[in-house]
Amino acid sequence: MDGFIDAVTRINAEINDAVWGWPALILLAFVGILMTVLTKFFQITHIGYWMKHTIGAIFGDKHVTSHTNDKTISQFQSLCTALAATVGTGNIVGVAGAIAVGGPGAVFWMWVIAIFGMMTNYSENVLGILYRRKNADGEWCGGAMYYLRDGLGRKKHCKKIGAILAVLFSCFCLLASFGIGNMSQVNSMVSNVHHAFKIPNIAVGIFLFFAVGLVVVGGLKRIASFTEKLVPTMVILYLLGTFIIIGMNITNVPDVFVSIFKGAFNLKSAAGGTVGSGIALAMKMGMKRGVFSNEAGLGSSVMVHSSSNVKEPVRQGMWGIFEVFADTIIVCTLTAITILSSGAVNLQTGLLTEKGEEVGSSNLMSYAFEQHFGRVGSMFIAIAILLFAYSTVLGWSHYGTKAFEYLFGTNKIIIYRVIFVIMVLAGSVLEAQLAWDISDTFNGLMMLPNLIGVLVLSPQVMECTKNYVDRKMRHKEGIKPFLSKFEDLEETQQELPDED
Repeated sequence: MDGFIDAVTRINAEINDAVWGWPALILLAFVGILMTVLTKFFQITHIGYWMKHTIGAIFGDKHVTSHTNDKTISQFQSLCTALAATVGTGNIVGVAGAIAVGGPGAVFWMWVIAIFGMMTNYSENVLGILYRRKNADGEWCGGAMYYLRDGLGRKKHCKKIGAILAVLFSCFCLLASFGIGNMSQVNSMVSNVHHAFKIPNIAVGIFLFFAVGLVVVGGLKRIASFTEKLVPTMVILYLLGTFIIIGMNITNVPDVFVSIFKGAFNLKSAAGGTVGSGIALAMKMGMKRGVFSNEAGLGSSVMVHSSSNVKEPVRQGMWGIFEVFADTIIVCTLTAITILSSGAVNLQTGLLTEKGEEVGSSNLMSYAFEQHFGRVGSMFIAIAILLFAYSTVLGWSHYGTKAFEYLFGTNKIIIYRVIFVIMVLAGSVLEAQLAWDISDTFNGLMMLPNLIGVLVLSPQVMECTKNYVDRKMRHKEGIKPFLSKFEDLEETQQELPDED
């Protein structure tokens, strides 16, 4: 068994180095910057508007939250299911890992990739709605595989390329659902529960096996119904805990921000090394863990956003902006400040303190809470990670289901769901670092075809955005809505109720 794991580790390391090299990271940043420019910095210039029509609409627009009788889900359910998949261990363990390896400066680059990633996620959602179709069961099906096949594939001489990239994306998504969406999440859960409650890993794994199976077999409607209750509750409780700790360490907060900005542009790494190694390491870890956390660029969350009962593609795109904002700018930032202000990291050198080294990067948040709340604190984090990771597993089960459906049809979906649930047990016994490394690899493989699709179809995102801004914000008359790339579905979309 050890020999097999060693072989997997070596092979994965080689693939990981290739897919997460600087060319891929540059492409990721370039697409985010390009979509920001093409939409005229929509995430910044229209921040009040998208806030009002996302989180603000939850409290005043029944269409956003009302349940549907058909196979669609509400906009709020689509957000909660997407956040269930993104707000996971990446927000706790992933942030801690980025700081442990890349220093406090990694947090800055996490912010950068998130700001531009908002428009990458926005673009994915817009394209997802434009190119979604209904399957034999009457469910909306959308995602990178569809806009690669039906969008990129419609370009001159690109039919085969679009079809191949769509299949590759689906294959990578299927594998990623077992990595980022399953094994790494389960591994973090069992590790933290064992650290807090001394329960054997396999016992936690068996419990999760049944807990995941009971929800996953019910399909998207059951997952969405569950996550719309779980996600808001767990996020609010977690943020409340971080606010209390930050408040108790408020005098350290200025030094925390100094260390973040200083570390982001530190030419030499904290452990020494060649000139430029500090910036490179902080940037690479921040971008990798940022993408792991918010998934902007992977083309994953668009698969659940496309199942929404939304009418306007741009409206669902704005939910994508809020998703990245909530995940990284709010949750990840508060996690980072909590860790950095707790004494687990030396703010002068950027290195873990002796105690930080002792508890390990995966338990830094647990250490921070334990420092202030005693054993109850570590138990709280264990439960928080359990809920965060559990919700991520549920969200990703839907992504994997949609990838499997694209490849093999709707009749055999139960096969995927059974395998997915079984993989929960595998994640409970895997070595922690290997689980994260495999997840990183699948993320990168999934990201590449998706970004190609977004890049090629970027003019359509720009056109759709201009159309919406002219009609809804500037109130110009006589402009026909741009709702779908298919004539039959354009009429269906027109029949949906207005959202403003």
